[in-house]
Amino acid sequence: MGALALATVLPSLATSSANVGLPALVQAFGVPFQYAQWVVLAYLLAMTVSVVAAGRLGDLAGRRRMLLAGLALFTLASFACGAADSIGVLIAARAVQGIGAALLMALTMAFVADAVPRGRTGSAMGLLGTMSAVGTALGPTVGGFVLAASGWRGIFLLNVPLGVTALLIAWRALPAASAPTAASAPTAASALPAASALPAASATPSDRPRAGRGLALLRDRSLAMAGAMSCMVMTVMMATLVVGPFHLAGAVGLSAVGVGLAMSCGPIVSALTSVPGGRLVDRWGARRAMRAGLISMLIGAAGLAMNPLATRLASAQRLSLMIGVAAYVLPLVVLTAGYALFQAANNTSVMSAVPADRRGVVSGMLTLSRNIGLLAGASAMGAVFAYGVGTRDIVHATAPAIASGTQLTFAAAAALIACALLLAARTPEAPQREHESQP
Repeated sequence: MGALALATVLPSLATSSANVGLPALVQAFGVPFQYAQWVVLAYLLAMTVSVVAAGRLGDLAGRRRMLLAGLALFTLASFACGAADSIGVLIAARAVQGIGAALLMALTMAFVADAVPRGRTGSAMGLLGTMSAVGTALGPTVGGFVLAASGWRGIFLLNVPLGVTALLIAWRALPAASAPTAASAPTAASALPAASALPAASATPSDRPRAGRGLALLRDRSLAMAGAMSCMVMTVMMATLVVGPFHLAGAVGLSAVGVGLAMSCGPIVSALTSVPGGRLVDRWGARRAMRAGLISMLIGAAGLAMNPLATRLASAQRLSLMIGVAAYVLPLVVLTAGYALFQAANNTSVMSAVPADRRGVVSGMLTLSRNIGLLAGASAMGAVFAYGVGTRDIVHATAPAIASGTQLTFAAAAALIACALLLAARTPEAPQREHESQP
């Protein structure tokens, strides 16, 4: 778990830390901001388009082998980013880094499903969620310090020693087989009837092996619904990162330092609640915990949508400013805590029902849905916010206009979470795989 946790930190750290260096890249290479922004987009797009294939490669070539390859590729690409002598080379290196990150993100969850007993899967998934949130939270802070100390190259070179450390730990700690040795025979035996049952959908239920029924059900409904819910949830979470800085600075009146501190509340809450959320999944069951998480997210999004207080108090005295900050941060905390619980429950529900030979590709599909949600949150929800503000010059918009954009954005976010909650209510209970005994 230590090796998998460190492999989970690296992609999220690389995602959030690079944003801090964009102004420095504009100045260093003399390019417009829209061009330098591809340093971020190339990484995210490469990770999105390759994550499912990365998971399938793990199924075919061995998850340990491909996870080690992903760590090596991520580390080498990080060095290439730091050594780039042009913006084009940097963008290309970031795309390669995104492919390495896809291998890490797709295969860590699959390893958890292999190695952890079913009764503790939720806790393990919660730990991975915590580490992802820690990477996201540390990225801007660490990136800012490194940028001030060593320039923009240091932001990317920081990943090199971290990647080497993760590679060495993974090399020593990860099991050679993707499933426990004592269970390899029954696992292999169950994979054959599962595969043969897929084209035999017209057979009677009593004639189909249990593993085949589980995989067919998961592919037909449960996995599709889990992916759709994950996409909606990540769209909302990305909206908080896009809209939050504008609202806190323009509508509430915080300084840049204050905005950073307020924005850090979300990732910190996610880091603190992911492991307890995973334990709740083990105690309550995945479906019940998933619905509880979505209800919490709905309450938080609705609280942000119905928050005119921050606008009215933006230019008032210190006490009013503190109230305005609290009126935004408290619903954000509720939203983020619900997100942590949903993620642990959704991942557990899906991965605990997948046969061993399909966990990599299913994990990749879940990650793909999350990344699509990130892209949708940055683009579609950003467009909703701009429409609500009513002007293209958002930086100089009035506080009431920015607050209007914030309220419209989170009204749309609440509608998305309501749709996800309806899907959760209609999602069938995924059959659980039999627990492979540990040697």
